[in-house]
Amino acid sequence: MQAADAADTPYDTDRLSGALDDAFSALFGREVAAMWAATGTAANCLALSTMVQPHGGVVCHREAHIEMDEGGAPGFYLHGAKLILAEGDNAKLTPESLRAVLDQIRDDVHQVQPHAISITQASECGCVYRPEELARLDMEIGQSGLRLHMDGARFANAVAFLLRPPAEVAGPVDALSFGCIKNGAMSAEAIVFFDPSLADVARYRRKRAGHLQSKGRFLAAQLLAMLEGDLWLHNAAAANAAAAEIGAAAGERLLHPVEANEVFLQCTAAERQALRTQGFGFYDWGMHAARFVAAWDTKEEDARALARAIAAL
Repeated sequence: MQAADAADTPYDTDRLSGALDDAFSALFGREVAAMWAATGTAANCLALSTMVQPHGGVVCHREAHIEMDEGGAPGFYLHGAKLILAEGDNAKLTPESLRAVLDQIRDDVHQVQPHAISITQASECGCVYRPEELARLDMEIGQSGLRLHMDGARFANAVAFLLRPPAEVAGPVDALSFGCIKNGAMSAEAIVFFDPSLADVARYRRKRAGHLQSKGRFLAAQLLAMLEGDLWLHNAAAANAAAAEIGAAAGERLLHPVEANEVFLQCTAAERQALRTQGFGFYDWGMHAARFVAAWDTKEEDARALARAIAAL
């Protein structure tokens, strides 16, 4: 996609931005509305802002990115709406953990009422919701009348792992933050609205938040290029394969199943230092663990070298 070939209208009225609806509708096999955003934080918060009033709340896992890693942005974009935290193994919500939270909230003006649920695909522990898990969640959410948002920063990795159609991996969501930056894009994420009426609200909120870029076609071009020829899926599959190589060497050190592009290991401070001395970079994950993230461009030989080093600890 060439965004710089010729002049075009500004903001999101250009031909490339206008092509996003059709491109994502084709991907998901149903009518959707899609718009670009510059960051995953903005994508998550703008999507949620269409579903949640300032006096309401969003139920999410206690490890959710919107709770742990977005610097209070949800409260800022949602004008004070509250995040209501739930539990669940591998950073995934279940109908039971969701009900445990919802049952504690009285239906009166003295308590924050939930307006939406936010889940992450793949989760913050690198684990993937299966379609049947999403169906069970949908039954619980439907009974509560809540909206559903999916943080899909690693949605492509989930699709590459499950080898199922994107619509099944998204499940019954109202809005999806379709991640591209972690998957090879430079500066573009997509917000996909499965209820297109929500996009009308989001466009106004995007402008008010200072995220309506005058040359939005450069963001749209990245998103369209990622979809063209399934580049988004090939990149994710490469990252998953590198993570699987690393995870296979970890044995009983693994803290979570390796289902996307992240590997979490039990690892002492001395062992982490030994790996860093060999030139490997990763995240400390608390006092006794490490988090390794494989990228779309991780070289096979680098993944193998790290796997050998982990196996030799």
